Amino acid sequence: MRRLIVSELLTLDGVMEDSTPWHRDYRSPESGQFKSGELFGSDTLLLGRVTYGGFADYWPTVTDTGAFGERMNSLPKYVVSGTLKEAHWNNSHIIRENIAGEVARLKTQEGQDILVYGSGELSRFLLAQGLVDQLNLLIYPVVLGQGKRLFGEGAGPNLTLTDSRTFSSGVVLLQYHPAR
Repeated sequence: MRRLIVSELLTLDGVMEDSTPWHRDYRSPESGQFKSGELFGSDTLLLGRVTYGGFADYWPTVTDTGAFGERMNSLPKYVVSGTLKEAHWNNSHIIRENIAGEVARLKTQEGQDILVYGSGELSRFLLAQGLVDQLNLLIYPVVLGQGKRLFGEGAGPNLTLTDSRTFSSGVVLLQYHPAR
């Protein structure tokens, strides 16, 4: 059975919304190596509609991304959306109904990990359904004070810390498994 890994970039106060303006100043070789290993350890992307739209606009057009960009563009991509009419990014498929069932089916297929980037609403749904096997949270030393958070109001799942690392940039990686 394949693992489903949710990977999030978060500020210290838990904001995950539009990370581009605040994460760039904290790049490091170690975090780049981690993100590369995460991507190349996966053979499927699972994305929410908003994240998919941003990625689909960016990855097919950007140049000089090397093997990472080639991998992003070539992987099978599943976008969860009830409103998206067509998925134009190479090798993309839309999941419109029975989301939990379709994701569970993907997990039973042979292959590497299934990777979820961003996609807050989808990530919360997958956690609530018990479909997430691992959370990779990259915490940036930034406080925004407002914005969409991975865990909104109300209780979230109980988690078990399985690994932590601090990168030279000050970014902290926290890896969790949902407590079962």
